[in-house]
Amino acid sequence: MPLLVVKKDGRKETFNRQKVMRGLVAATVKRDIPIESLDALIDSIENELRDKGQTEVSSQEIGKMVLQRLVDIDKVAYVRFASVYRDFKDIDEFSEELKSIMEEQS
Repeated sequence: MPLLVVKKDGRKETFNRQKVMRGLVAATVKRDIPIESLDALIDSIENELRDKGQTEVSSQEIGKMVLQRLVDIDKVAYVRFASVYRDFKDIDEFSEELKSIMEEQS
């Protein structure tokens, strides 16, 4: 059974691993992160959703799931991905995200 992604505007489309991978590759450019790690990250998201029996998931939920996993792989990639996913409006929002990561690390 296909997994459907509900976009912000309400449209639905089939889950596309390649779209998630493109976002991850953009976030990890010039970082020493094996592609296998990114594949495993996407696999774990797909498996979690299927294990829950979900047939539909919001694009926002997928973004959250990516961030939850990416923060453990590479903090810089996390911030890069978050800057697109969370659509920071200004440097203050970006700075708050950085502070949050640093506090969690302590």
